[in-house]
Amino acid sequence: MQHPDKYYRNNVTNTLGLLDAMRAQGVNKFIFSSTAATFGEPQYTPIDERHPQQPINPYGRTKLMVEQALADYDKAYGFKSVCLRYFNAAGADPEGQLGERHDPETHLIPLVLQAASGRRPHISVFGQDYETPDGTCIRDYIHINDLCSAHWLALQSLLNGQGSQRYNLGNGNGFSVQEVINTAQQVTGRTIPVHFGPRRAGDPARLVADATQARQQLGWQPQYADLATIIAHAWQWEQMASLRSP
Repeated sequence: MQHPDKYYRNNVTNTLGLLDAMRAQGVNKFIFSSTAATFGEPQYTPIDERHPQQPINPYGRTKLMVEQALADYDKAYGFKSVCLRYFNAAGADPEGQLGERHDPETHLIPLVLQAASGRRPHISVFGQDYETPDGTCIRDYIHINDLCSAHWLALQSLLNGQGSQRYNLGNGNGFSVQEVINTAQQVTGRTIPVHFGPRRAGDPARLVADATQARQQLGWQPQYADLATIIAHAWQWEQMASLRSP
């Protein structure tokens, strides 16, 4: 919200440059990392692919622009794409080989676990007054391995000659920020300090996916839908990261 120019430059300008470079080299199949943020405030939940797309922040607007550009590239150039609308990517490789490492870190579960491990003094929660059971935002957390399998299946669909598609990817279960913190405390066995602050601009109260279309058309089936399992895999990675930290 504070630096929309970065989103427009990276998500729109640079993506168009990439698509044109692909076309110039005869590459006409594309898997696009889209987002639930293209929907904005939900008119109903869970959110299926028919839900109106009315984003309320620059991130969602720029991702929607690319979805629209891809539809036009398909009509004009036969450029085929699959847009995968992630809800909240989370977790880590169950074998501990790969995990999240952002700088700065912005994702909730790693932030919560950094507070649990002592690499962060506390977790900041933005808003306790949303229209949800405990007042904190509700999100649909999807394990990164399940996202990987969706990418593979989407690529196979394009290679097999299927047309462009749009899929929502989530587990269909929403968990509040407070529920994530509570589950993390159970998984880690540690008390997690929490600081509450005001809402952030551009945050919808509830985002939960209806991924029926991906299940039916791609044959996609999430393997790690349980929040405790997602957090346990992320905690394993966080403990390894803590050992690497100076």
